Amino acid sequence: MEVDCIPFRDTGYFSDLICDYLDEHIALKSFYNRFPNLENFEGQIAEKIQNFDHGHRNVLVEVLQHQYSSTNTSKKTAANIRSLKEQNTFTVVTGHQLNLFTGPIYFLYKIISTINLTKQLKKKYPEHEFVPVFWMATEDHDFDEINYFNRNGKKIQWNKQALGAVGRLDTEGLDEVFQVISAEFGNIENGKRLSALFEKAYLGHKTLAEATRYLANELFGTHGLVILDADEAKLKRLLIPFMKEDVFEKIPYKEVSKSIDDLSSVAETYPIQVNPREINYFYLKDGLRERIIEKDGKFYVNDTEFEFSKHELEKEMDAHPERFSPNVIARPLYQEVILPNLCYIGGGGELAYWLELKSYFSALDVTFPMLLLRNSALVMTKKQAEKVKKLDLTISDLFCEQNQLINKKIRKISNIDIDFAPQKKHLEEQFEALYELAEQTDKSFLGAVKAQEVKQKKGLDKLEKRLLKAQKRKLKDHVTRLTALQNELFPNQSLQERQLNFSALYLEYGEDLISNLINALAPLKNEFLILRH
Repeated sequence: MEVDCIPFRDTGYFSDLICDYLDEHIALKSFYNRFPNLENFEGQIAEKIQNFDHGHRNVLVEVLQHQYSSTNTSKKTAANIRSLKEQNTFTVVTGHQLNLFTGPIYFLYKIISTINLTKQLKKKYPEHEFVPVFWMATEDHDFDEINYFNRNGKKIQWNKQALGAVGRLDTEGLDEVFQVISAEFGNIENGKRLSALFEKAYLGHKTLAEATRYLANELFGTHGLVILDADEAKLKRLLIPFMKEDVFEKIPYKEVSKSIDDLSSVAETYPIQVNPREINYFYLKDGLRERIIEKDGKFYVNDTEFEFSKHELEKEMDAHPERFSPNVIARPLYQEVILPNLCYIGGGGELAYWLELKSYFSALDVTFPMLLLRNSALVMTKKQAEKVKKLDLTISDLFCEQNQLINKKIRKISNIDIDFAPQKKHLEEQFEALYELAEQTDKSFLGAVKAQEVKQKKGLDKLEKRLLKAQKRKLKDHVTRLTALQNELFPNQSLQERQLNFSALYLEYGEDLISNLINALAPLKNEFLILRH
């Protein structure tokens, strides 16, 4: 694949917060530990060695080996799991919801960014081992966010009544989805492979967590990816002290609330990604994941009859830690407590909430990981790349809002000048003289002069728009080709990676897709990638 790039800021799709973070804005320094470049990993490794309970490694490996007991594990993944027992082995982590058939294609970009970074780290620090880990969000309960993927503008959806943690859901009803996708993918060789992959993943496994593990392992197992389901009692037992500090001491609530205020004081444009709750844990059982709330010294599970005194809730944590599920604030801490992790790789929204968490980690004496924005990419077929060239478009043109792009190109190719900026400037110069005259004679006329200037400028704007509209009609064929191409590359006028499922590219590239992406994506590039093949 040929690779071009554009700064994230120039795409218009990333927040000021993320762009300022990538620029290493000095005012953001206190909200992260180390910026992710290869040299800074040396300090991160040293800190993690000093501040990680290496006894957790044995528990982690035991859980992983059990979870992989019925999975066709590659030699590389098996070796990576075993190596996690050693104190010179560290992880790089990404995570995602259990979207049907991976959901948007950035699922692949997240994992490939993680795999590629471990390779770079191994070259830089050969005395250590680095393991790519995919954290499955099995405890999430937002079923409506994950029960579909997009295909040719259609929503292919799993219709099911679902409650509780999605990872525990049975796969009943996915045979109907399989019939739909088999027809969609057709009888071409790549389509048959996709259908077989879906069938083995979702019809060959009992739960959504098992199906997602199979799917991710089939796509990335040969690259050593380790897939973790943290909905495990043995792992949550390691979290008990931190659960108690959250539920009874409210430490995350206090610290994250302060961090949000501090972030807002840096820039008003920085969004608040997530707000902490006084208690950042759910009570979890099959078919149930509800918030724990405190009222008058008692603890309740929202919308249920469960009720605990403080003593009873402590006993419940000690006896059944698996019944306590961290929310979006507590989950990152859980990850860093059980994994010898150096870096978390996520999207812009994820990094925005991670930047709220550093002081909370410090208060609990847990090392804060490095934060890396995952690779983002726009993939173009050879045919689409040729259209871009024929239409004389630049990379930055592609990311323009569609109306802006059309107007820009119409002005460029038109045989008349449809830019009234010189006339507006001349008009402003004329009115300057009128303002001076009003100042010298009667200042009460200033308002009338201003009103006349605004009226005449609006008239010029109207004429300019009418001329542009006329030229669009005249150059209708060019406009049609331009909009059709941009709609192909930016479905629903959004980033391709947020709309397309990987199957769309797999049908085009087949089994070469993953290897091509691995060769093209560069996790430390910190720019938006344009891939042409």
